[in-house]
Amino acid sequence: MEKFKALLDLHIKHRSSLGYSLISLLTAGGERLFSAVVFQCPCTAAWNLPYGLVFLLVPALVLFLLGYLLSARTWRLLTGCCTSGTRAKCTSGLRGAAVVFAQLSASAAIAPLTWVAVALLGGSFYECAASGSTILARRLCQTVSSQCLAQLPLVPCSQAKESSVQDLLKVLKAQSQVLGWILIAVVIIIFLLFTAVSRCVSPVSFLQLKFWKIYLEQEQQILKSQATEHATALAKENIKCFFESSHAKEYNTPSIKEWQQISSLYTFNPKDQYYSMLHKYVNRKKSHSITSEGDVVVPVLSFVDSPDISTTNDL
Repeated sequence: MEKFKALLDLHIKHRSSLGYSLISLLTAGGERLFSAVVFQCPCTAAWNLPYGLVFLLVPALVLFLLGYLLSARTWRLLTGCCTSGTRAKCTSGLRGAAVVFAQLSASAAIAPLTWVAVALLGGSFYECAASGSTILARRLCQTVSSQCLAQLPLVPCSQAKESSVQDLLKVLKAQSQVLGWILIAVVIIIFLLFTAVSRCVSPVSFLQLKFWKIYLEQEQQILKSQATEHATALAKENIKCFFESSHAKEYNTPSIKEWQQISSLYTFNPKDQYYSMLHKYVNRKKSHSITSEGDVVVPVLSFVDSPDISTTNDL
């Protein structure tokens, strides 16, 4: 039991890292499965390039779009922005929305970049696409036989008649793997630089960030518990009144405006220490607005919008 609790605590503390690692592993496994089972290079000059590029890039695009679709921050950013009452507010917060959009793009890019990197290290997709490229074929065939241009599209299927042409498969594989490692190195360097810069300009200390995350976990757990209790009581009262044809008791449920205020993206103000939009709303509700001059979106505090009630995943 203690070991299970320790594993649960580890999961809670590092759920973001574990989630990204799981996504990367599943993506890498999916790519290997596609490469071994589904992918069959046509080995023709007309189809090699488009066929190889489709398998290399289209799944990456699908994974990128799914990253947006499955992110609760995407819907937190967009929900209500198209209604007439909040359109001006969304437009006024365009700078903050741009920062959030950049962070969403970075998170959504993890799976597609993993797909492309693993595919390049495997080499099958690149070999097929590059063998059908006229530009690459001319460069590869400069020092080979005169029949190289015609036979190069057959190389991925090991059908080239001349051994010197078939040996170009090793060159294509080497190029693919070098590009794969370059992509991995560039992504890691960019991630390291972004993390270092965002932490360097963080308006709060390291230990306060830890406290902040603990507060958010507790707030979400209590919010889910209280919301479930309130929704259950309201539903029971409505059903009871329906069957008994009686008048319902009055329940103090937050208004649409109040829900919109606590559902908006978090903005930081150095003058106040509010750990969530709910915290900010409770302390600023007398002013009828939870936004004030000086509120900004801080990249290192993006985790404030990440904790969600479990049912959010069904939206």
